[in-house]
Amino acid sequence: MNFARKLPGYLVNRFKGWHATAYSENKSWFRHLAMEGQHPRSMMIACCDSRVHVTSIFGADPGEFFIHRNIANLVPPYTPDGDHHGTSAAVEYAVSALKVAHLIVVGHSNCGGVRGCHDMCAGLAPDLASGSSFVGNWMEILRPGYDATSGIADPEDRIKAMELQSIRISLANLMTFPFIREAVEAERLTLHGVWHNIGEGGLTVYDPETDSFQPVL
Repeated sequence: MNFARKLPGYLVNRFKGWHATAYSENKSWFRHLAMEGQHPRSMMIACCDSRVHVTSIFGADPGEFFIHRNIANLVPPYTPDGDHHGTSAAVEYAVSALKVAHLIVVGHSNCGGVRGCHDMCAGLAPDLASGSSFVGNWMEILRPGYDATSGIADPEDRIKAMELQSIRISLANLMTFPFIREAVEAERLTLHGVWHNIGEGGLTVYDPETDSFQPVL
């Protein structure tokens, strides 16, 4: 197989810088993490988007968050069909093995996955709707969000509304997992939804009682 033998130079240089500073200055803490294992308080389900840096946004230290990323921060419904389910596996491990206290779905502005879902559902992206696209099949999870925003005429406004729908749908799908519902009802686990505005540095939190997103600041 034709795999590259060396990392890109900029990554090597950054690793050396991290090792000489962050690691060297906190060596005992990293050794503690290695020996004692991880005990994160929260799981973050975030988008793969390189602009969404959850550890930076919340000032997290190593060992604090259990993080799973996928396209458009979506959670599929509980489907125990014996197939491969990366997101469901990560959720199961976080809740059943790590016993996290908080599970947080992190959406964001200008999400390319959500835009792709909009275009696919609108008939503007036949490649995604072909049935052979991994992205298109994954974004079918958000199709109810497209349907729910049918009353919004402006495409950009609709896409932003769909970004919020991705959070609502993921939270609802999380509750279809029996072990999550049990943990929530036993008050061992709390579900949260947040939406991050990349350009403005803003954060809004989902309020289930009003079905709205309220600003933190």
